[in-house]
Order: sequence, then C-alpha cells, then structure tokens
Amino acid sequence: MNARPNAWLSQAENDLGLARLACDNGYLAQACFFASQAAEKALKSALLELGQEPPHTHVLTDLTAALAASGLDVTELERLPLRRLSRMAVTSRYPMDATPPSALFDRDETDQALDTAAAVIRLLRACDQS
Repeated sequence: MNARPNAWLSQAENDLGLARLACDNGYLAQACFFASQAAEKALKSALLELGQEPPHTHVLTDLTAALAASGLDVTELERLPLRRLSRMAVTSRYPMDATPPSALFDRDETDQALDTAAAVIRLLRACDQS
C-alpha cells in the first residue's frame, strides 16, 4: 500500500487535534480553520488511496464529488454540513469587514465544525478498513 494516503490521513488527525486544542483555549476561529483543514486532508487521503491526485481545491463538496466519481459510496459524507465547514476555511482567517474572524464564531458552531471533521475522518477510516 502507498504510504502517502496514510500520511495525509495522519495529518488530518493531527490538524483535528490542534483544532480541539484551539477550541479548548478559546481560539474558535482557528479551531474552525483547522477543522476544515482536517476534513480536506482526510478527503484528499481517500482520493490518493483510490489512485487519484487530489484536485487543488478547499471545497469539501467538490472533493466528495470526486470520491463519488471514483466509485466510493459517499452517502454518509453527503449528509454532513460540508458546505458550512468549507466556508470556514476562509471566514476563519480573513476579515470581510470591520469584524475580525475571532469575533465571528461561537462555541456551538465550533463544536459542529469539530464534529463534522471528526465524522469525515471516522467515515474514511472505516472505508479504509473495509
């Protein structure tokens, strides 16, 4: 087996760990960003596992569609709020107006971001063991 997909999935788990650490310490915007990164890297690891070079995108629904096109059953992934998590990759880093990203996120949406990223990783780990 190619070690590269495992490296991407391991990094996804590491990013999720950092997201949780950031959340626990009140850095909600950063937690959301790293949750998004974790999901993205996990999806890209699955594409690599299927022999595809992942597209250069941060859009989680596009990555999910690429997995579906490769024959992977993405039904469970499509049930997750991936669009919201994708948007967090940008809104968590850059001010769009006079409001800094650090003032945009509350604990509930940060928890949802963490839960979504964890679900992506869990689902893809389960596929890897099938």
